[in-house]
Amino acid sequence: VLNLIGKDVALVDSQGSNEKSLYTDRPIVHDYIHELNQASFGTLEDIITVGEMSSTTVENGILYSNPDRNELSMIFSFHHLKVDYKDGEKWTDHPFDFLELKRILNEWQAGMSDGNGWNALFWNNHDQPRANSRFGDPIRYPFETASMLAQTIHLLRGTPYIYQGEEIGMTNPDYDDISVYRDIESHNAYRDLKLAGLTHPEAMRIIKQKSRDNSRTPMQWDGSQHAGFTTGEPWLQVAANYPEVNVEKELAEGKIFRYYQELIRIRKEHPVIADGSYEGILLDDPEVFAYIRENEEEKVLVLNHFYAGEYTISVPEEWARKASSFLAGNYGERQLAPSFTLKPYETIAFRIIK
Repeated sequence: VLNLIGKDVALVDSQGSNEKSLYTDRPIVHDYIHELNQASFGTLEDIITVGEMSSTTVENGILYSNPDRNELSMIFSFHHLKVDYKDGEKWTDHPFDFLELKRILNEWQAGMSDGNGWNALFWNNHDQPRANSRFGDPIRYPFETASMLAQTIHLLRGTPYIYQGEEIGMTNPDYDDISVYRDIESHNAYRDLKLAGLTHPEAMRIIKQKSRDNSRTPMQWDGSQHAGFTTGEPWLQVAANYPEVNVEKELAEGKIFRYYQELIRIRKEHPVIADGSYEGILLDDPEVFAYIRENEEEKVLVLNHFYAGEYTISVPEEWARKASSFLAGNYGERQLAPSFTLKPYETIAFRIIK
């Protein structure tokens, strides 16, 4: 957590509300990172660095990642992964706030673009629940959920990251017994929830949603015992759905992995995705996250529907009346129209002729 390495010379007592500011993004951190850069990785052209940032700001994100400052290549920020915390509390049973999710993603996209900073784009890591279990419906719409979430970030400005198992649709394991969990944070939370008066099922419902162990289960390689991860006993139990969700089956008959390959191909073949500008649109829409990527040659309109059911939007006239072509979408090729109906968890991107 690189933005916490710098401490002030004078250590003052926390007043509670200001606690994080006492040790987060202190000015000396930038001096330290610049020194590291100049003495080591910054001397080599083919090195990429990414900094994990706790509670940072767009302003500091720009300072860390603007190439003119010789600090880092890019940064991870985590604000968008707290939108299902009720009143800021992680261990709560609370639906994610979609408008807040959009606001944060848009703030970081626009702000980092304006300041020539660079985002590391991600939904999943070793400390987060699986994004498809968190923001979609991997039971009824496994491919649609996974591909929509993937396209949402892979077509944004920044460098997308894929976390192990994401590319085959791995989900939260939904353990029923607290003893199966290994993460000490989860055990402490379970104890606190029970002390607060919750029943075992109520407490486990929250643990199942928020535990860090959700993303730490063994990689599901095939349908054999322990999903082919080991011939011994794994540290964590494999998710029960491993006979259906595994690499072997996905490569043989699945669609998620191939969709990730297609998104990577698009980014490599279309400079507008790799380094074009970003503009958020329809920011008040309650179900769709939409944005535009643009460079001198082309524009791309991206529509991401975060809910089940069909949903009709009005496409801005300036886009709908221009000639366009299909670029990518999880329901196949479609034509852009002024009134456009999105299917459950649909994602679609159109190239707009300039």
